Amino acid sequence: QVQLVESGGGSVQAGGSLRLSCAASARPGSSYAMGWFRQAPGKEREFVAGISRYGEYTDYADSVKGRFTISRENAKITAYLQMNSLKPEDTAVYYCAAVFTGPFEPAPLEQRSYNYWGQGTQVTVSS
Repeated sequence: QVQLVESGGGSVQAGGSLRLSCAASARPGSSYAMGWFRQAPGKEREFVAGISRYGEYTDYADSVKGRFTISRENAKITAYLQMNSLKPEDTAVYYCAAVFTGPFEPAPLEQRSYNYWGQGTQVTVSS
């Protein structure tokens, strides 16, 4: 069983930055791809970014490309989401997710592929 704990959410003005963290309670060296998803009020949860287990592959939703960067620190089994140039439409609850993957596999884009989820952290961007 893997537990994920997100942190780093908050309120910021448009154009500002936030850095989200996701700490996994897993055995060091575990082979988990990790992803970030978000859910805005009244909308379905959507993929934001994903990173493969060693960080060799990353994927982003078109809406965040060039503004968000996903990274990971395997020694701590922690994933990060650096969010720059934030827009009001980025306002949502952000969730971290993890799934066991084999080598050379990119992180899945579909939320149904993930086994483990965090509780979520609120990000609010005001105009």
